Amino acid sequence: MFGRLFLLFITVPVIELALFLSVGERIGLPVTLAIVLLTGFLGAWLTKKQGLKVLQGYRQSLAEGRLPHEEVVEGLLILIAGAVLLTPGFLTDAIGFLLLTPPVRAAVVKRLQSALKDRIRLVVPGATTVSPEPPGAPRRAELEGEVIDVEVVKEGSYGGG
Repeated sequence: MFGRLFLLFITVPVIELALFLSVGERIGLPVTLAIVLLTGFLGAWLTKKQGLKVLQGYRQSLAEGRLPHEEVVEGLLILIAGAVLLTPGFLTDAIGFLLLTPPVRAAVVKRLQSALKDRIRLVVPGATTVSPEPPGAPRRAELEGEVIDVEVVKEGSYGGG
């Protein structure tokens, strides 16, 4: 993990510097700086707009009694997008603007869900426990929870309209 982070913190600035030099050479320093400032302001505005939209979805999920897990992950992705958009650079701006695009963000959320699905296990108090994980299995997080509402379905029906 440390090696990957170290590589990331070394390669991204080198790529950004190369892009700055290349773009600055082609279009000039004043235009390059204007683009960097414009993307910073535009990124901050879009981050605020998308963040408020996700916050509204979060509140709606809570009002409906649903767990707002997707909204929380989307909010985190928007926060990351805002941070990289405020960082001067063309590569980071491209990543930030991509994360502010709802279809791209939805794809990232689905990818994260599938990656984390097998690592989280819900433990309900009073329920029978499952056998311990086999050696070498990925580590899992255990969550304790309380059942708030249970829908009772009569035998023979499937709960559909």
